[in-house]
Amino acid sequence: MKSKFKSIAFMTVFLLTVHWVTGQKPNSRFNGVQIGVITYSYRELPDQSLPAILDCVVKSGINSIELLGDAVERYAGVPKGDKDAIRQWRTTVSMDKFKAARKMFKDRGIDIHMLNMGVGDLSWSDEELDYAFRACKAVGAKGIATEISEDAAKRLAPFADKHKLYVIFHNHGQPGQPDFSFDRILQHGKRLMLNLDVGHYFGATGVHPNEVIQRLHDRIFSIHVKDKTSKTASAPNQIRPFGKGDTPLADIFQLIKKENWKIYCDIELEYKVPADSDPVKEVIKCVEYCKQILQQIK
Repeated sequence: MKSKFKSIAFMTVFLLTVHWVTGQKPNSRFNGVQIGVITYSYRELPDQSLPAILDCVVKSGINSIELLGDAVERYAGVPKGDKDAIRQWRTTVSMDKFKAARKMFKDRGIDIHMLNMGVGDLSWSDEELDYAFRACKAVGAKGIATEISEDAAKRLAPFADKHKLYVIFHNHGQPGQPDFSFDRILQHGKRLMLNLDVGHYFGATGVHPNEVIQRLHDRIFSIHVKDKTSKTASAPNQIRPFGKGDTPLADIFQLIKKENWKIYCDIELEYKVPADSDPVKEVIKCVEYCKQILQQIK
C-alpha cells in the first residue's frame, strides 16, 4: 500500500509538472469539494516574492488559496521595519498593485478566496483596518482571516459590515480551554465566520471535528486541513504527515461532500519537510492524499 501511494504520488508530481510547463491551469476541486492551500505552507522556500509563491501554487496543482498578506504587501511596496512608516503607507497606498496581484493569480487560474492579515492585533488603527478590507476586496477575496478572540470579534464586526466582507477567525488550541466558546465569539456579528483548523481542534479537544462542523456549518467559511494526533494519544496533539496522525479527515470530507456545503478545505503544511523533499513536493502529496479520499466518496 505504501509503495502504491508513493507510485501515485510520483505520477502526480510528474503530471503536475507537465501541466505547469505547458501552461495548463490547475484544478484541485475533487468530487465537488474545493481543496486549496494557505500560502504559509511555502514559508521555508528561499524566494518569498509573490510571483514565486504563485509558481508554487500552480506547481502544486491548486486553483484556490488563502493568501498571506505579507507577500502581497511586499509586492505593493510596503516599507520595512518602522511601524509608523508602515502605518502611513497602509493609509495612503493605492490599490493598483493589489488589483494587479489579483489579475496575476487569475491569469494562472488561481482564485484568492481569503486574505490572511494580522487585523486581530488590536494595535491596528481604524484607518489601517479600512486599508486591510480595501486590500481584501482588491485581491478578490471574500474575507480576511485572522486569529480568533472575542476582543477581535467585537472590534472587527463593524468593519466587516461596513465593507461587506467576512472576518474569518482561525483557531489554534483555544477550543481546548474550558471557557472557550465559538458561539460567544460569532454572536458579535453576522459577517463573522470561522476558519476551523480541524487538526488543532482535534488535537486540543479530542472531540471529532464533525460535531462542530455539523452544528456551525453555516458559519464555517473554510477549514485548515492537517493531520495531528489526538489529545488522548501516547504522543498527544502532535503534527504528523498526512495519513500518519489521528485526525478523521475522511469523515470530515465525507460530511462536507454529503451535505454539499461550500466550505473551502485548505491544506496547511506544518509537519517537518524531509531533507530529500521540499514544500511544493509535500503539498502535492497532501493534495493527492485528499484527492484519493474524495474520489472514493460516493
